[in-house]
Amino acid sequence: MNFSYLDIIIIIVYLIGVAAFGIIKGGKQKTAKDYFLSEKAIPWWAVCFAVVATETSALTFISIPGVAYVGNLNFLQIAIGYILGRFVVSYFLLPKYFEGELLTAYAYLERRFGAKTKNIASSVFMVTRVFADGVRLFATAIPIAIIFKGYNVFVGVPDWQIYSISIILMAAVTLVYTYIGGVRAVIWTDVIQMFIYIGGGILALIILSGVLPISFPESISQLTDKGKLDFLNFYWAGDFFNKPYTLFASVLGGMFLSMASHGTDQLIVQRLLTTESLKKAQRALITSGFIVFVQFALFLFVGALLYIFFNGRVMKSDEVFPTFIINHMPSGISGFIIAGLLAAAMSTLSGSISALSSTLVSDIYKPYWGKNKTGEQLLGVSRFVSLLWAGVLILSAFLFMNSNKAVVELGLSIASFTYGGLLGTFLLGIFFKKVRQTDAIIGFAAGIIGMIFIIYFTNIAWTWYTIIGVGFTLIAANISNLFTKSHE
Repeated sequence: MNFSYLDIIIIIVYLIGVAAFGIIKGGKQKTAKDYFLSEKAIPWWAVCFAVVATETSALTFISIPGVAYVGNLNFLQIAIGYILGRFVVSYFLLPKYFEGELLTAYAYLERRFGAKTKNIASSVFMVTRVFADGVRLFATAIPIAIIFKGYNVFVGVPDWQIYSISIILMAAVTLVYTYIGGVRAVIWTDVIQMFIYIGGGILALIILSGVLPISFPESISQLTDKGKLDFLNFYWAGDFFNKPYTLFASVLGGMFLSMASHGTDQLIVQRLLTTESLKKAQRALITSGFIVFVQFALFLFVGALLYIFFNGRVMKSDEVFPTFIINHMPSGISGFIIAGLLAAAMSTLSGSISALSSTLVSDIYKPYWGKNKTGEQLLGVSRFVSLLWAGVLILSAFLFMNSNKAVVELGLSIASFTYGGLLGTFLLGIFFKKVRQTDAIIGFAAGIIGMIFIIYFTNIAWTWYTIIGVGFTLIAANISNLFTKSHE
């Protein structure tokens, strides 16, 4: 392997540097609100970059090139839907969150329906986030484990233990600045990390273009002939709903997935709430959609060129890009790109710890056990809860070490179990004024139960999951409302 001690030094310097930077930028917090919202003092452009960094994670860095390697550029259609979904969130959901002093997205559900709906939504979010980000944390262990094995760091140690060590190492470094600096540290480190991982992707593309076995124009010609650069997929046949990357499935699926992930998931909503006004939050969210489209295109194109570099060799999709980075990149460059991968992973992990903590403390702990706690006492509780969530995410990552499914699809599929129900419940609150709390809870439950059936007993593609879940929720809630009009 070409991975050298210089690369290892670069990675170590990055890990220490980002932790120190996060602690310094985080400063001191006096209350839990400051710990979770930074007193609404973050610039919109920083929030924009933080949103991009948070949703990108190691999945994009590792798995998206693999998707293009085994397929083509059809995945990019989903990013079109991501942009459309952001417009919907900006003009229908965000205004509701800025109407009051809300700490979480789920506080809106309490105001609209009642505490039961909020508690259920908060709990479902926490369970979903733990499993979805467990996948993301595991994804980070893939290249780290390859490095450990390549240098025989742990001779005779089983692979599962090497992956476990990698997972714990990443979580521990991320926890340091998240625990001390709160959301302010999380967002500002996200900004730095976004530029590091996008820079790593661009650098990989430049180097890869220079080491291809054939000329760059010939590579493009071969990729075009093989359909590897196909972007739009107008497939329409009997098994239409079983194909994840048709134009309609991708755009509509991406739109609803983005509405759920950016409008009802505290991981993203928390960042948007740190801006000082609705207008700036909208600007941050919409701009992030276009940046995500460009970075998807970047990493997909890297995957397409890797197909030429490896001559189409059969490989596990999630190991294609990490293998190239570690075995074929010049000394020093590999370390920088791996640092970029770690940046993508840590930005999501830190955000997840902060979002999970804010939800548990603000929506569950404070209303029932912390009513008489001072701001300083709640701050202490918040930090302790952050520590607990880091441990839970580590355990979650351990669960996915034997999965053969591409981690990007696994991560998004997990969220699809509950995203439809969550988004559907928020849409009920905004657009269906006659729907009451009981109806909303019934609809929410129907959305989740319906998706369990769809995912396990049908071959419907994952890009349709959120749309179908929303449909189950809206239909069940409105049917319930027909029979419970007198219920409060």
